[in-house]
Amino acid sequence: MTRFERWAVWSTSVATFVTGVIYLWMKYLVVSDDPLAVVNHPWQPAVLKVHILVAPLLVFSIGLVALRHVWRHFRSKARDGRRSGLLTLVVLGPMIVSGYLIQTMTEEGWLKAMAVVHIGLGLMYGLALLAHQFAAGGRKARATRTEERRMRKRRRRQQRARRDPSVAEPVLSKAEAPSG
Repeated sequence: MTRFERWAVWSTSVATFVTGVIYLWMKYLVVSDDPLAVVNHPWQPAVLKVHILVAPLLVFSIGLVALRHVWRHFRSKARDGRRSGLLTLVVLGPMIVSGYLIQTMTEEGWLKAMAVVHIGLGLMYGLALLAHQFAAGGRKARATRTEERRMRKRRRRQQRARRDPSVAEPVLSKAEAPSG
């Protein structure tokens, strides 16, 4: 994943998770002093709107990394973070669908059922994504994979240079040369 992709997934995930938890707290745990109040907290409608506006950005960011990260690691059978990544992905689909269905439900029973499902899946997504970050190794694993990619590229360039001397590997100055 590129830095932008990582930033997109994490920023939208955190924003969606935090606004969802705050809305959950306002709607179900805060009790209004006014018995005729429609909302339990004055910020409740605004937090819901922010949650609804940020959630599609989360869907977009997941789509952004689907091929380059998810599908590539799925095909390569990479072991680090595989279970947590699959759990995150499996939870994500129904969470998105239940979020959209909440906005379309009119029957009270179905609306409550969708809300419970969405809340549970949202909490699971947050925990699964966090677990995936640790299971996949975080920065250390990224640094190792980056170094492995650099070495593969260097080997390919060297092989091409052996076959075709006109494609010689560029000469690096001391400042550009990798340390080690």
